[in-house]
Amino acid sequence: MKCGVVTIIGLPNVGKSSLINALLDIQAVIISPKPQTTRNSVRCIYNDDNAQIIFTDTPGLYSSSSSRDKLGLFLNAQISGALEDSDAVLWLVDASTRRLSPQDSEIAGIIPPSMPAVLAANKSDKADPSEAFRLYDELHAFSAKIAVSAKRRQGLGELIASLMPLIPEGPAVYDPDILMDTTEKFMAGEIIRQKVLMLLRDEVPHCVAVEIEDYKSPEEYPDRKKLYIRATLITETDGQKKIVIGSNGEMIKRIGQESRKALEEITGLPVYLELWAKVLPHWRRNSTSLKRLGYA
Repeated sequence: MKCGVVTIIGLPNVGKSSLINALLDIQAVIISPKPQTTRNSVRCIYNDDNAQIIFTDTPGLYSSSSSRDKLGLFLNAQISGALEDSDAVLWLVDASTRRLSPQDSEIAGIIPPSMPAVLAANKSDKADPSEAFRLYDELHAFSAKIAVSAKRRQGLGELIASLMPLIPEGPAVYDPDILMDTTEKFMAGEIIRQKVLMLLRDEVPHCVAVEIEDYKSPEEYPDRKKLYIRATLITETDGQKKIVIGSNGEMIKRIGQESRKALEEITGLPVYLELWAKVLPHWRRNSTSLKRLGYA
Protein backbone atom coordinates (compact mmCIF):
# COMPACT_ATOMS: atom_id res chain seq x y z
CA MET A 1 0.00 0.00 0.00
CA LYS A 2 1.16 3.54 -0.75
CA CYS A 3 -0.01 6.78 0.81
CA GLY A 4 1.24 10.31 0.25
CA VAL A 5 0.43 13.96 -0.24
CA VAL A 6 0.56 15.69 -3.63
CA THR A 7 0.14 19.46 -3.80
CA ILE A 8 -1.36 20.88 -6.98
CA ILE A 9 0.08 24.27 -7.93
CA GLY A 10 -0.29 26.56 -10.91
CA LEU A 11 -1.44 29.92 -12.20
CA PRO A 12 -4.99 31.13 -11.52
CA ASN A 13 -7.68 29.57 -13.70
CA VAL A 14 -5.65 26.69 -15.18
CA GLY A 15 -8.17 24.17 -13.85
CA LYS A 16 -6.69 22.84 -10.60
CA SER A 17 -10.08 22.49 -8.90
CA SER A 18 -11.64 21.02 -12.05
CA LEU A 19 -8.90 18.40 -12.13
CA ILE A 20 -9.53 17.47 -8.49
CA ASN A 21 -13.24 17.06 -9.18
CA ALA A 22 -12.52 14.91 -12.23
CA LEU A 23 -10.10 12.66 -10.33
CA LEU A 24 -12.55 12.13 -7.47
CA ASP A 25 -15.63 12.08 -9.73
CA ILE A 26 -17.50 14.46 -7.39
CA GLN A 27 -17.65 18.19 -6.77
CA ALA A 28 -15.10 18.21 -3.98
CA VAL A 29 -14.07 21.84 -4.52
CA ILE A 30 -15.85 24.77 -6.14
CA ILE A 31 -15.05 25.97 -9.64
CA SER A 32 -15.95 29.03 -11.69
CA PRO A 33 -14.65 30.73 -14.86
CA LYS A 34 -13.12 33.49 -12.72
CA PRO A 35 -9.52 33.37 -11.45
CA GLN A 36 -8.77 33.07 -7.73
CA THR A 37 -11.87 30.98 -7.08
CA THR A 38 -9.92 28.86 -4.58
CA ARG A 39 -8.96 30.72 -1.40
CA ASN A 40 -8.18 27.94 1.07
CA SER A 41 -6.00 24.88 0.59
CA VAL A 42 -8.32 21.88 0.60
CA ARG A 43 -7.27 18.24 0.97
CA CYS A 44 -9.13 15.81 -1.27
CA ILE A 45 -8.55 12.07 -1.06
CA TYR A 46 -8.14 9.73 -4.03
CA ASN A 47 -8.31 5.99 -3.33
CA ASP A 48 -7.71 2.87 -5.38
CA ASP A 49 -6.76 -0.71 -4.52
CA ASN A 50 -3.06 0.09 -4.22
CA ALA A 51 -2.78 3.65 -2.94
CA GLN A 52 -4.28 6.66 -1.26
CA ILE A 53 -3.21 10.00 -2.74
CA ILE A 54 -4.07 13.07 -0.70
CA PHE A 55 -4.32 15.93 -3.19
CA THR A 56 -4.02 19.46 -1.81
CA ASP A 57 -5.84 21.97 -3.99
CA THR A 58 -4.21 25.40 -3.62
CA PRO A 59 -5.10 28.94 -4.74
CA GLY A 60 -3.58 30.28 -7.92
CA LEU A 61 -0.34 32.11 -7.16
CA TYR A 62 -0.63 35.88 -6.77
CA SER A 63 2.32 37.70 -8.31
CA SER A 64 4.50 39.00 -5.48
CA SER A 65 4.52 42.39 -7.19
CA SER A 66 0.71 42.60 -7.18
CA SER A 67 -0.17 41.20 -3.74
CA ARG A 68 -1.78 44.48 -2.73
CA ASP A 69 -3.77 43.16 0.20
CA LYS A 70 -3.35 40.72 3.06
CA LEU A 71 -5.74 38.26 1.41
CA GLY A 72 -3.25 37.90 -1.46
CA LEU A 73 -0.45 37.25 1.02
CA PHE A 74 -2.64 34.65 2.75
CA LEU A 75 -3.32 32.87 -0.55
CA ASN A 76 0.38 32.62 -1.36
CA ALA A 77 1.10 31.41 2.19
CA GLN A 78 -1.43 28.63 1.62
CA ILE A 79 0.69 27.34 -1.26
CA SER A 80 3.97 27.47 0.66
CA GLY A 81 2.41 25.76 3.67
CA ALA A 82 0.95 22.98 1.53
CA LEU A 83 4.31 22.30 -0.12
CA GLU A 84 5.99 21.86 3.26
CA ASP A 85 3.72 18.87 3.97
CA SER A 86 3.96 17.26 0.52
CA ASP A 87 5.68 14.22 -0.90
CA ALA A 88 5.39 15.45 -4.49
CA VAL A 89 4.18 18.36 -6.61
CA LEU A 90 1.75 18.36 -9.50
CA TRP A 91 2.30 21.54 -11.53
CA LEU A 92 -0.76 22.15 -13.69
CA VAL A 93 -0.39 24.44 -16.69
CA ASP A 94 -2.49 25.43 -19.67
CA ALA A 95 -1.69 23.37 -22.77
CA SER A 96 -2.04 26.48 -24.94
CA THR A 97 0.82 28.31 -23.16
CA ARG A 98 3.22 29.76 -25.70
CA ARG A 99 5.10 32.19 -23.46
CA LEU A 100 6.16 31.97 -19.83
CA SER A 101 5.08 34.65 -17.37
CA PRO A 102 6.95 36.10 -14.35
CA GLN A 103 4.52 34.14 -12.16
CA ASP A 104 5.73 30.88 -13.74
CA SER A 105 9.25 31.68 -12.56
CA GLU A 106 7.88 32.48 -9.10
CA ILE A 107 6.15 29.09 -8.97
CA ALA A 108 9.36 27.33 -10.02
CA GLY A 109 11.15 29.17 -7.23
CA ILE A 110 8.88 27.92 -4.45
CA ILE A 111 9.15 24.21 -5.32
CA PRO A 112 11.68 22.62 -2.94
CA PRO A 113 14.67 21.46 -5.03
CA SER A 114 14.54 17.93 -3.63
CA MET A 115 10.80 17.46 -4.14
CA PRO A 116 9.78 15.38 -7.20
CA ALA A 117 7.34 17.04 -9.57
CA VAL A 118 5.03 16.06 -12.42
CA LEU A 119 3.98 18.54 -15.10
CA ALA A 120 0.41 18.21 -16.39
CA ALA A 121 -0.89 20.27 -19.30
CA ASN A 122 -4.63 20.79 -18.90
CA LYS A 123 -7.07 21.56 -21.74
CA SER A 124 -5.01 19.36 -24.06
CA ASP A 125 -8.22 18.58 -25.93
CA LYS A 126 -8.05 22.15 -27.27
CA ALA A 127 -4.32 22.67 -27.82
CA ASP A 128 -1.16 20.69 -28.53
CA PRO A 129 0.89 20.81 -25.29
CA SER A 130 4.28 20.16 -26.94
CA GLU A 131 5.39 23.79 -26.83
CA ALA A 132 4.16 24.20 -23.26
CA PHE A 133 6.17 21.13 -22.23
CA ARG A 134 9.29 22.58 -23.88
CA LEU A 135 8.89 25.95 -22.15
CA TYR A 136 8.35 24.55 -18.66
CA ASP A 137 11.26 22.15 -19.08
CA GLU A 138 13.42 25.28 -18.94
CA LEU A 139 12.15 26.08 -15.44
CA HIS A 140 12.22 22.72 -13.69
CA ALA A 141 13.22 19.07 -14.06
CA PHE A 142 10.08 16.92 -14.08
CA SER A 143 9.80 13.20 -13.48
CA ALA A 144 6.96 13.04 -16.01
CA LYS A 145 4.95 15.27 -18.35
CA ILE A 146 1.31 14.33 -18.97
CA ALA A 147 -1.36 15.78 -21.28
CA VAL A 148 -4.77 15.90 -19.61
CA SER A 149 -8.23 17.35 -20.02
CA ALA A 150 -10.15 17.74 -16.76
CA LYS A 151 -13.29 18.70 -18.67
CA ARG A 152 -13.26 15.61 -20.90
CA ARG A 153 -11.65 13.37 -18.24
CA GLN A 154 -8.78 12.49 -20.56
CA GLY A 155 -5.33 11.42 -19.38
CA LEU A 156 -6.38 10.94 -15.75
CA GLY A 157 -5.22 7.32 -15.58
CA GLU A 158 -1.84 8.26 -17.03
CA LEU A 159 -1.57 11.10 -14.52
CA ILE A 160 -2.20 8.82 -11.54
CA ALA A 161 0.29 6.29 -12.93
CA SER A 162 2.94 9.01 -13.23
CA LEU A 163 2.46 9.99 -9.57
CA MET A 164 2.58 6.46 -8.14
CA PRO A 165 6.41 6.12 -8.18
CA LEU A 166 6.63 9.35 -6.17
CA ILE A 167 4.30 8.20 -3.38
CA PRO A 168 5.94 6.54 -0.34
CA GLU A 169 4.84 3.20 1.02
CA GLY A 170 2.60 3.32 4.05
CA PRO A 171 -0.93 2.72 5.34
CA ALA A 172 -3.86 4.91 4.34
CA VAL A 173 -4.37 7.99 6.52
CA TYR A 174 -8.06 8.43 5.79
CA ASP A 175 -10.96 6.01 5.75
CA PRO A 176 -11.83 5.15 2.12
CA ASP A 177 -15.27 6.75 2.56
CA ILE A 178 -13.74 10.16 3.29
CA LEU A 179 -13.19 12.23 0.15
CA MET A 180 -12.49 15.65 1.68
CA ASP A 181 -10.73 16.86 4.80
CA THR A 182 -13.13 19.77 5.40
CA THR A 183 -16.22 20.42 7.46
CA GLU A 184 -19.77 20.54 6.09
CA LYS A 185 -19.99 24.12 7.32
CA PHE A 186 -16.91 25.10 5.29
CA MET A 187 -18.31 23.41 2.19
CA ALA A 188 -21.63 25.25 2.58
CA GLY A 189 -19.79 28.56 2.59
CA GLU A 190 -17.83 27.56 -0.51
CA ILE A 191 -20.97 26.55 -2.41
CA ILE A 192 -22.58 29.91 -1.64
CA ARG A 193 -19.42 31.75 -2.70
CA GLN A 194 -19.37 29.78 -5.95
CA LYS A 195 -22.84 31.10 -6.80
CA VAL A 196 -21.68 34.64 -6.02
CA LEU A 197 -18.76 34.16 -8.42
CA MET A 198 -21.02 32.77 -11.13
CA LEU A 199 -23.76 35.40 -10.86
CA LEU A 200 -21.98 38.68 -10.15
CA ARG A 201 -19.96 40.73 -12.61
CA ASP A 202 -16.54 42.30 -12.83
CA GLU A 203 -14.47 42.51 -9.64
CA VAL A 204 -17.39 42.45 -7.20
CA PRO A 205 -17.23 38.66 -6.53
CA HIS A 206 -13.61 38.90 -5.39
CA CYS A 207 -14.64 41.47 -2.77
CA VAL A 208 -17.20 39.09 -1.27
CA ALA A 209 -16.65 36.67 1.60
CA VAL A 210 -19.21 34.25 3.02
CA GLU A 211 -19.62 33.89 6.76
CA ILE A 212 -21.71 30.96 7.99
CA GLU A 213 -23.49 32.28 11.09
CA ASP A 214 -25.54 29.17 11.84
CA TYR A 215 -25.48 25.56 10.59
CA LYS A 216 -27.94 23.09 12.10
CA SER A 217 -28.55 19.70 10.52
CA PRO A 218 -31.27 17.14 11.31
CA GLU A 219 -28.48 14.78 12.42
CA GLU A 220 -27.51 17.15 15.23
CA TYR A 221 -31.02 18.43 15.93
CA PRO A 222 -33.50 15.55 15.44
CA ASP A 223 -36.45 17.91 15.92
CA ARG A 224 -35.53 19.64 12.63
CA LYS A 225 -36.66 18.27 9.28
CA LYS A 226 -34.42 20.56 7.24
CA LEU A 227 -30.77 21.58 7.22
CA TYR A 228 -30.84 25.17 8.47
CA ILE A 229 -28.12 27.55 7.28
CA ARG A 230 -27.86 31.27 8.01
CA ALA A 231 -25.08 33.00 6.08
CA THR A 232 -23.89 36.56 5.52
CA LEU A 233 -22.35 37.88 2.32
CA ILE A 234 -19.57 40.26 3.38
CA THR A 235 -18.63 43.14 1.06
CA GLU A 236 -16.13 45.98 1.40
CA THR A 237 -18.35 48.89 0.32
CA ASP A 238 -22.00 49.93 0.32
CA GLY A 239 -21.93 49.95 -3.48
CA GLN A 240 -20.85 46.30 -3.57
CA LYS A 241 -23.54 45.44 -1.03
CA LYS A 242 -26.20 47.03 -3.24
CA ILE A 243 -25.01 44.96 -6.21
CA VAL A 244 -25.08 41.77 -4.11
CA ILE A 245 -28.63 42.50 -2.98
CA GLY A 246 -29.80 43.69 -6.40
CA SER A 247 -32.92 45.59 -7.39
CA ASN A 248 -35.72 44.72 -4.97
CA GLY A 249 -33.53 41.98 -3.54
CA GLU A 250 -33.59 39.95 -6.75
CA MET A 251 -29.85 39.13 -6.87
CA ILE A 252 -29.48 37.88 -3.30
CA LYS A 253 -32.69 35.92 -3.79
CA ARG A 254 -31.23 34.26 -6.89
CA ILE A 255 -27.94 33.52 -5.12
CA GLY A 256 -29.96 31.90 -2.34
CA GLN A 257 -32.10 29.82 -4.69
CA GLU A 258 -29.14 28.45 -6.64
CA SER A 259 -27.11 27.85 -3.47
CA ARG A 260 -29.96 25.98 -1.83
CA LYS A 261 -30.41 23.73 -4.85
CA ALA A 262 -26.70 22.87 -4.92
CA LEU A 263 -26.59 22.28 -1.18
CA GLU A 264 -29.56 19.93 -1.36
CA GLU A 265 -27.88 17.94 -4.14
CA ILE A 266 -24.64 17.60 -2.16
CA THR A 267 -26.09 16.91 1.30
CA GLY A 268 -29.15 14.90 0.26
CA LEU A 269 -31.19 16.98 2.71
CA PRO A 270 -33.89 19.61 2.30
CA VAL A 271 -32.27 22.99 3.04
CA TYR A 272 -33.63 26.18 4.56
CA LEU A 273 -31.16 28.94 3.70
CA GLU A 274 -31.19 32.50 5.01
CA LEU A 275 -28.88 34.97 3.27
CA TRP A 276 -27.97 38.44 4.49
CA ALA A 277 -25.50 41.06 3.28
CA LYS A 278 -23.40 43.54 5.23
CA VAL A 279 -20.35 45.74 4.82
CA LEU A 280 -17.02 45.04 6.51
CA PRO A 281 -14.79 47.86 5.18
CA HIS A 282 -11.48 46.76 3.64
CA TRP A 283 -11.80 43.24 5.04
CA ARG A 284 -9.16 41.94 2.63
CA ARG A 285 -6.57 44.28 4.19
CA ASN A 286 -7.49 43.78 7.83
CA SER A 287 -5.84 40.97 9.80
CA THR A 288 -8.67 40.75 12.34
CA SER A 289 -11.34 40.52 9.62
CA LEU A 290 -9.35 37.91 7.69
CA LYS A 291 -9.00 35.77 10.80
CA ARG A 292 -12.72 36.08 11.53
CA LEU A 293 -13.54 34.93 8.00
CA GLY A 294 -11.18 31.96 8.07
CA TYR A 295 -8.32 33.48 6.07
CA ALA A 296 -5.62 33.33 8.72
